[in-house]
Amino acid sequence: MKGKTINLLLKFFLGLDNFCYKKISKLAILENNGIHPKHRIMNYHQFFVDNIEKGDRVLDVGCGNGAVAYDLAKKAKSVLGIDINKQNVESAKKHYRHKNLNFIVGDATKFQFKRKFDVIILSNVLEHIKNRVVFLKRIKRLAPKILIRVPMIDRDWLVLYKKEKGVEYRLDKTHFTEYTIQSFGKEIKEADLKIESYSIQFGEIWAIIKK
Repeated sequence: MKGKTINLLLKFFLGLDNFCYKKISKLAILENNGIHPKHRIMNYHQFFVDNIEKGDRVLDVGCGNGAVAYDLAKKAKSVLGIDINKQNVESAKKHYRHKNLNFIVGDATKFQFKRKFDVIILSNVLEHIKNRVVFLKRIKRLAPKILIRVPMIDRDWLVLYKKEKGVEYRLDKTHFTEYTIQSFGKEIKEADLKIESYSIQFGEIWAIIKK
């Protein structure tokens, strides 16, 4: 088999892998009444819940469907979820109600918050922001602690191989970046923040960030 043919076949099957991943996710969400099973399997909600205190005022940036914010509200003094997508906020308000929980529509990169918080949550959010260091410098004024969850580009050899072959390799086309621990640490340092601790779970970095 000639090299050109092999290359074309590789690109086809690498693209097919991406297609299957998306279809599996969509079907899994349908099977689980609109909730992706990754919430249950990865159990990343617990990381955020374990790293807040009962008296904390929490800001959940890019709160999505509101599931994480709801779990936080069971422990925190108050939780404010903000998302740029109006449909996400409407869904969150409909499905997740708690006396300590509120949701608003807004772009957190520009929104003028009128109060401060104890903890900020960025759960698969930072990679969607173009000017991430500028954003981090802006929001660090709002709270002394930031809990961050981001995808890693070196989560699997296949991801880097896709990039090498010029095939879409990101988990989401709206990602401006996917991280190595080195590139993540560099951005945190450039924002004049510090990684207090981190772990690598399911090909993601889960980190506690402080000033």
